[in-house]
Parts: sequence; C-alpha cells; structure tokens
Amino acid sequence: MKGWQLIVYLATLCLGCYAEDKPTPLVIWHGMGDTCCFFFSMGRIKKMVEERIPGIYVRSLMIGGNIIADEEHGYFGNVNNQVEEVCQKLSNDPELQGGYHAMGFSQGGQFLRAVAERCPNPSMKNLVTLGGQHEGVFGLPSCPSSPSESRLCEYVRKLLNYGSYVSNESFDGGLHNPFLLTTHWELSDIIQITMPHTTPNWIQDSLVQAQYWHDPLHEEDYRNYSIFLADINNEKVVNEEYRSNLKKLENFVMVKFLKDSMVVPTESEWFGFYSPGQDQEILSLQQTELYLEDRLGLKEMDEAGKLKFVSVDGDHLEFSDEWFLQEIVDKYVT
Repeated sequence: MKGWQLIVYLATLCLGCYAEDKPTPLVIWHGMGDTCCFFFSMGRIKKMVEERIPGIYVRSLMIGGNIIADEEHGYFGNVNNQVEEVCQKLSNDPELQGGYHAMGFSQGGQFLRAVAERCPNPSMKNLVTLGGQHEGVFGLPSCPSSPSESRLCEYVRKLLNYGSYVSNESFDGGLHNPFLLTTHWELSDIIQITMPHTTPNWIQDSLVQAQYWHDPLHEEDYRNYSIFLADINNEKVVNEEYRSNLKKLENFVMVKFLKDSMVVPTESEWFGFYSPGQDQEILSLQQTELYLEDRLGLKEMDEAGKLKFVSVDGDHLEFSDEWFLQEIVDKYVT
C-alpha cells in the first residue's frame, strides 16, 4: 500500500471511530407555560445534559419563530400542526439523521410520542416522558381530584368538557341561558377576535389543553370529537403505522410524580385512567382496553421489556438534579 493510500485509510478509520463515539443527540419538548430556552428551565436542563455527556448535541424545540410565540403555542393552536412542524424540523436537522433520544416535559411528553408514531425518520431511539398525560386529563390543577370535595372544580370541569366537544353553532343556545351567556358566549367572542380564522370545532382547533381533555363520563363524545389524543392513542381506529412506529422505540420511559397536583388523574402519566362511565375507579394501563387489545403495541412492548415505569415522590416536574442525572440521563440518554 502506497503512503498516501495508507494515510487515507487511517483517516477513514479515525472518522469512523469518531462517528461511533459521538453521543446520540437529544431532542427536548417543553411543557405548558414554558419555552425552549428559559435559562432556569429548559435552558438549565440542556446545560446539565451537555455537561454530563460531553459532545452531545441537544435540541430544545421552539414552536414558532421566537420565544414569545413558543410560549403562546403551549396554550393556543392545533397540536397536530405543531407536531408536523416539529417533524419537519427534525427531518431537516443534519445532526439527527443517525437517530436521537427524546425527552418530553409534561404535555411535551405526549406531543413527542405523536412524533414517534407519525414521523419515523429520523428514528427516535429512547423516549422519556416526565409527567406526560398519555391518557389525557379530567381535572383542574391544584384542585381536589374528587368532585364531591370541590363544587367549583366540578362545575368548571363540566364547562370545559362541554366546550371541548362542541361546535360554534352550539353556542347559540347560550343566548337563552344567563350562565352560558357570560361564559361560553363571551369566551367565543374572545377567541373569534384573537383567532378570527376558527373552524366549527374551534375549541379543539385552538386550545391546546382541550386537545387532550378526556371525559370518562362521555367516552363516545371524546372519541368522536378529540382531534389529537384519541387519534394518537388509536381509540378511533387502529392506525397500524402508529403502532409499528411506536414499537420501534428501544425504551419508552414514563415518569410519574406521586404527589402531582397538576395532572388529574396522576395515573395518566403511566397510561392509566378512569374506568369508562365514571370518575372514581382508576384502571392501570394493564387493565385498559388499549392494553388488552394492544391497539397501540404497548402490551407487546411491555412484554419485551421496553416500557419503563419510573416514579418520583414529588409534585409535578419536581425532582432533584442528582435524580435526573442518575436515573434519566445516565440510563436513557448516554
């Protein structure tokens, strides 16, 4: 072998070694009321990971063109459009083409799961959700989970349920009801002013939290009118692509916060939820129709050891740096 050929050969080997040693990138999606880049939240998480794993590429997702828009999109907009935006960004990012790990905080958890199901390229390897609401929510933050303990929470819960599954035309009835006139109708006017191009199902299209609101007392309405959660959970029809893509994950890690006052029911963080038709008895994932019929592939993943159920003795997203680094980063990001 000539001298120059040997140099090229050795250089190629070195490049190969570098590529093998380069850490798998990490993609982060923040929760409601947060942004990609606040130094005290996602910016801090990004820095901790980078310090723990030298050379890692971490992309903290921004939805929209700036931080202000990113924060607003945590409350307003169509989640399906946001997921599509993220899919395009990941597909166009050269750093991610060899695959990546994903980490979602609160609602960012189920949003990244939608990315895994809908956008298999580039490939997601490990998915970690911290406080994600995989079966949705049916309660208000910091309020008693039992309706009998708080009339106001139950009243507003019913209001949100009514608004989550109705069209604009349904608000006409509010003109004959003093309570609806001062709530639904005025809220409709506000949405029409701030978001004039609304569709008949305007609350589902416009309010992010309504898109994972899950009313166990009206399961049929939830399945029929939910434009996001019921779809990614294969509750309307079984989308075999969603099922196949999710099963490609190497690990699906779900972190539940045992004293969570934000997510009702807390079991949603592990895919548990109320038994249909009532809001008292809670079924674990393994007891649900979703699991028993394996509509999403979770049973198969569980039997293969791919599902990891992790708990933290704290409130919503309340954890120590030491726990985060040792139990999450060291195990599922390195």
